[in-house]
Amino acid sequence: MRAIEVSHLRKSYGALEAVAGVDLSIEAGEVFCFLGPNGAGKTTTVEILEGYRKRTAGYVSVLGFDPEHGGRGFRDRIGIMLQESGLQPELSVIEALSVYRMYYSRPKPARELLELVELEGASTQKVESLSGGQRRRLDLALALIGDPDLVFLDEPTTGFDPAARRGAWRTIENLCHMGKTIFLTTHYMEEAQALADRVAVIAKGRIVAEGSPDRIGGRDTTMSEVRFLLPGGVAASDLPRMHRVIVRGERPAPDDGSRGGAGGRLDASVEVAGESVVVKTERPDLAVYVLVRWALRRDIALDGLTVSRPSLEEVYLALTGGAESPAGAPGDRPAL
Repeated sequence: MRAIEVSHLRKSYGALEAVAGVDLSIEAGEVFCFLGPNGAGKTTTVEILEGYRKRTAGYVSVLGFDPEHGGRGFRDRIGIMLQESGLQPELSVIEALSVYRMYYSRPKPARELLELVELEGASTQKVESLSGGQRRRLDLALALIGDPDLVFLDEPTTGFDPAARRGAWRTIENLCHMGKTIFLTTHYMEEAQALADRVAVIAKGRIVAEGSPDRIGGRDTTMSEVRFLLPGGVAASDLPRMHRVIVRGERPAPDDGSRGGAGGRLDASVEVAGESVVVKTERPDLAVYVLVRWALRRDIALDGLTVSRPSLEEVYLALTGGAESPAGAPGDRPAL
């Protein structure tokens, strides 16, 4: 059974259609990341999946339940980490866990959760005395206290420093090893890149792209850049021609070394600005091959050689287009 199955999901508020026909399919054990700008329909969609908002139309199945009518059986199998929680400030960490354990039929031991979220040393601290990062770790512990099969994580590392964020990533990865399904929303693109099996981008109430972080939006086939420093004593005109056809097995041409040993066609542009050389191409592997052969034949170094492609953030911005999004739906939590 898929963890989440959604088809033709719609949600309207009068004339405003916040969600305009969303289709999603999420496998059990998958880490799925949902991205979208403010007002795109992301938070509305998530709240429908969590059972906190009614849909206007469409089919929704979460762990085999219709979340709108899931009841206790449904609640017992999901965990939710909100952007902000309303914990009683006078409770200690261990007291908060003890209270919330009573809501579930199969709660995890509080001490086990403290170890999982790295709060063992803060068990007796009052909630009001915790740092922002500690509060978020406690929120995660509370989301996991019922030993859920599906965990919704809404901006789970907000307020974390880089070290704490990576610690939280390790915790989330441990959940994956335990077979949990993770539905993640985040505004940290490196977080989506590090954790997600698949990413979906929503804009103006519709899914505009879906796929792995490395391939979404054609990221794996878009123009890449190969950069290096122009070697001393080498003029721009001495650089190898980057428009030649590479023929498998052909011996290197004596003029520029742009032939031999690889297969495919290389089309690239070369830009030289001072000491910097930028090669733009859809085949960075062939471009590097040509450049390295050329450099080895001349016994010169390609200092600062790097290969880059559009980042997930750049692809996300291109997909959402920077266009003005419709106003957020009533009661929406803050969203990316």
